[in-house]
Order: sequence, then structure tokens, then C-alpha cells
Amino acid sequence: MKVEDFNYDLPEELIAQTPLKDRTSSRLLVLDRKTGDISHVKFANIIDYLDETDVLVLNDTKVLPSRIYGNKVDTNAYIELLLLKEKSENIWEALVRPARRVHVGTMVSFNNGELKAECISEGVDGMREFKMIYDGIFLEILENIGTMPLPPYIHEKLEDGNRYQTVYAKEYGSAAAPTAGLHFTKELLQKIKDKGIQIEYVTLNVGLGTFRPVSVDKIEDHHMHTEKYRMTKDVADRLNEAKKLGKRIISVGTTSTRTLESIYSKYGEFRECYEDTNIFIYPGYEWKAVNALITNFHLPKSTLIMLVSSLAGIDNIMHAYNVAVEEKYRFFSFGDAMFIK
Repeated sequence: MKVEDFNYDLPEELIAQTPLKDRTSSRLLVLDRKTGDISHVKFANIIDYLDETDVLVLNDTKVLPSRIYGNKVDTNAYIELLLLKEKSENIWEALVRPARRVHVGTMVSFNNGELKAECISEGVDGMREFKMIYDGIFLEILENIGTMPLPPYIHEKLEDGNRYQTVYAKEYGSAAAPTAGLHFTKELLQKIKDKGIQIEYVTLNVGLGTFRPVSVDKIEDHHMHTEKYRMTKDVADRLNEAKKLGKRIISVGTTSTRTLESIYSKYGEFRECYEDTNIFIYPGYEWKAVNALITNFHLPKSTLIMLVSSLAGIDNIMHAYNVAVEEKYRFFSFGDAMFIK
């Protein structure tokens, strides 16, 4: 299957640069994956498409303020790090700019020495590993000196860093937000609960793959990145019971989807686990856990548009995306949403 099959034309002005004032005022394109029918509403109306027997599963990961700016200790040259993953205690994988200035032994200082990072290994494409040197609590230091790692297609400054967090974000560890969840407010979640809909949380820490394009011609040749996920026993037990009762499991975002499908594919049920996944979902995949999906609009030729095409069908998705362009929907992280039912 060709990557080019998942391409579409997107005018640059439709890439949302800032979040809307009211999270729930985003538009929602509702796609019936059986018929291909499309309707247009506001995201606040998502509750009208949810039944009291449904289960909504959200990713409670929290984005680290992981873009940090510093200087080489020896030359004072400017260095930018995007922290991606803690490999072991105080050892972090990071994307470096400019990478040519950082080699094994390079020491970078941040905020007048509040944090120092020593390069201990070099990878490809600007990847490095650093040993972090500091006094105090690392997360508190990051909150003080770091900024939100907005995707490269967002050029506007984000005035409020909390707008790149979901209102239910809990577990620090992501390099990017699970953006389908950005449309929810605490008030909307309460209305959903009041309707009798079950809400569950899993955790998947969004990593480097979010920033990496698919660079091969055939889907089958793409090497998927690895991300860490967690499901607790209580959540697993309740989801297994929901599955047994035939309830519709609706994942909020592709990250929740990858978590649910990874666990069910591996164990044939939901199970307490804390593991890595490199699951690659594209057309031809047999869905096992998820019945419906709330998601944003994704980049052309990305693994995420392949995932949603697997659930709804390539023709349905590409038609829906073309309609969204015609209707001037807002795209990507701060953009509008789609409900695939």
C-alpha cells in the first residue's frame, strides 16, 4: 500500500495556529463509517452522539515543558534541547539544535547553571542522550525553565501553556499533547458522566514519532516509533466487563486507541500493564478493542491518517478530509475534531 494514497491538499491558512477561547466551540465533523454520511456540529454537541451504555477512554498524559534553551559551557554557543524520553534515572533522550555543536562530553548549561546536561552518546538525525545534573526536583526545574514543545507547524506564540494540556492531564511524560482531548472541558466531562456514560483513563506518553514524517513509499516499509503506556487493574477490569456486556468503547484520540489496541492485541483482553508499544495501525488491521473514535485532523501521509483510515476506510476518510478543507475546518493540534462512529 502506497503512502501517497494518504495525501491531500491542505491550504496553509487552515492550519490552526492558536486554540479557540472556548475549547468546546471547535467544529465537529461526524462521520458514519458504515455509510460514509457526514454531518457538521459544534464539539459541545458530542454528547448527543454518546449513549448511556458507551465507555469513553481518554489519555491522561501530561506534556512536559520539555523545550529548553541553554549555552555550551565552553563556548557559550546557543543550544536548544527537546527532551523526549527518560531512558533511566536522570538520563534523557533529546533532539538537539544545532546538533553539529553537541558531541559526547559537551556540557550545556541552562538558566545560569540551574540545570546542566552532559552529552553521553550520539544518535542520528540530531538525537543525543544527556546526563542531567541539578539540585532539587527535576520536574520543578523544568516547569521553571522549560517551554511547551509545540509542533513545528505552529508558528504563533502560545500565551497560556495550559491550553496545550488537556483539562484531565495527570501523568507527566509526553513530548506532545493528545490533542483530541483538548476539546473537552471539566463541565462537558461532567455532563457526559451525568448522562450515565462511563469514563476511563489510560496513559500513553507521546514521543518522537509525533514529529517524524513517513519517509518511505510503501506503508509496509515504515518503522514505527515506540511509546510507553500504562493501564491500571481497575480500568482493565471495568473495560473487560464493558466488552463482555457489548458496550461501545470510544477512544479519545489516536494515543488512547494505540493503548487499547496494543493491550487487546497482545493479551486478547484488557490487562494491567506498563509496557512499550510500536503498534502500527493501517488499513487491513483487524480492530479488536475500539468501536468508535474522537480525533483531530491529521497531517497528510502521516501514520495517524493511516490509523483513522483503517477504522473508517480510506475512501471515507479522504472524502471527509476533502469536505473539511472545502468547509474550511481548522486542522491539526489546535484545530477542529472528527467523530468516527
